[in-house]
Amino acid sequence: MIAPLVVAIARLLGGTQARWVGCDPSLRQRIYFANHTSHLDFVVLWSALPPALRRLTRPVAGRDYWEPNALRRYLAARVFQAVLVDRQGSGGGAATDRAARVEAARRTIERTAQALGTQHSLIVFPEGTRGSGGEPGPFKSGLYHLVQLRPDVELVPAYLENLNRILPKGEILPVPMIASVTFGTPLRVEPREACAAFLARARAALLELRRA
Repeated sequence: MIAPLVVAIARLLGGTQARWVGCDPSLRQRIYFANHTSHLDFVVLWSALPPALRRLTRPVAGRDYWEPNALRRYLAARVFQAVLVDRQGSGGGAATDRAARVEAARRTIERTAQALGTQHSLIVFPEGTRGSGGEPGPFKSGLYHLVQLRPDVELVPAYLENLNRILPKGEILPVPMIASVTFGTPLRVEPREACAAFLARARAALLELRRA
């Protein structure tokens, strides 16, 4: 009963319009990757999916934001089935030397890939941190390595519009405003495609949706 309430609140705050311009809703496994400007991002994107997809789609989110608060913990575990990960510099035993950071990142990517299982999809934010609402920042390499581990899963860009104005970085109370989620054409890593080239192509696909 709580999930429909969360969806209703998200739509009340953002009046979210879902636009499928490069693909149609599908139960096939996907990784939805989006720009990141607000703590509401994954909630709004998740709420924009049809109910059948929503039940099988797990957001990947920072443990440092969702675990300290009892309500957030409940929502993350019971409603969103979120995959909580440790972010560098956010505590939780973050590594201090390069080798340990690389190893921690590798374990995070493997755990995230395992969370897909045989039927789930994921929502990820390749920038790794929230931006100001302008153009998305450079993508972290995690997206490339995640897709390498699960090449069978479609990679779908999703551009979020106006979320930075509904709940700006540093603010607590959201301001109702029209938001939209635009889903684009699925991508795959090309044979022998380098990490940097793929990340640039994925970011360009997200930027193209900004103009769609």
